[in-house]
Amino acid sequence: MSELLDAIKPLLPLIALCSLLVFLVSLASLPWLVAKIPEDYFLHRKRKKTLPLTTAAFARYLFMRLARNLVGLILLLGGLLMLFIPGQGILTMVMGLILIDYPGKYSVEKAIIGYPAVFKGLNWLRARAHKPPLRKHDS
Repeated sequence: MSELLDAIKPLLPLIALCSLLVFLVSLASLPWLVAKIPEDYFLHRKRKKTLPLTTAAFARYLFMRLARNLVGLILLLGGLLMLFIPGQGILTMVMGLILIDYPGKYSVEKAIIGYPAVFKGLNWLRARAHKPPLRKHDS
């Protein structure tokens, strides 16, 4: 066990720097991302998807979708890391899950915001950004 600790010891400053970086990025980006969620996002039964018709618009759509998924994956992994280091781990993971595309995404999102602490945290961040609170069905 001490051999493992000796092997990790040189990496501790790098781990601390990464932890600080993830924390600062989370603090800077999370309020902005939460403010971008439409207030009625969780009121719909299904998400409607439309594809752009022109080639240029489709290329832009594809690039933005890939970028959004990459940012979502980074937030999801950062939030997972923040469960063990200082930061807003659960809210960061929720934002990552909202950005990433996967089957059943909308149902998962609605289930997660069903937790009062998560819903309250998202609306607290929205209030700080002077945005109306998110609305959801009380089912």
